[in-house]
Amino acid sequence: MYRLFAGIEIPREIGEELQAISKKVTGASWRPIENYHITLRFMGEVDRNTAEDLDHELSLIEAKQMQLTLSGAGWFGSSEPTALWASVEADEDLTRLAERCDRAAKRVGLSLDKRKFRPHVTLAYCKGTPLQEAAAFAEKYGFLKLGPFWADRFHLYSSWSGKGPSRYVSEAEYPLT
Repeated sequence: MYRLFAGIEIPREIGEELQAISKKVTGASWRPIENYHITLRFMGEVDRNTAEDLDHELSLIEAKQMQLTLSGAGWFGSSEPTALWASVEADEDLTRLAERCDRAAKRVGLSLDKRKFRPHVTLAYCKGTPLQEAAAFAEKYGFLKLGPFWADRFHLYSSWSGKGPSRYVSEAEYPLT
């Protein structure tokens, strides 16, 4: 079984700037630079045949290259924060690409992703983080502006758990034209 998602990698120089805001927040487990990405579609656990079919479907996607900008910060989890993130400015091309990845997933039999696409870069996962600390982080970095940077491809990533943070491996790369 493979745990897969489609995503756009964040350039190293943008990742280094994100690392600079990774400050002490109680219960925050900060992600390493190599894990920074924008998730287009989480696929979940799939078998080898489904993964191969998914790779084929994703390879058929035609989409434009785009310039993306990170703007602002926030957290998920209304009463107890679960993650801290940097937001991606709204971009129609990015939304269309995410929709195409979603349709590709449906064509190989994966269930509908019930969450609305909300482009972001996860900076930390939280456990026991006080709401006021997440709010203070979001307020301090609410005016964050990084980029723009060019997205000229997207990837099918596998996620591997073990000791320490998950490790993401690009299993396939798809050019944007």
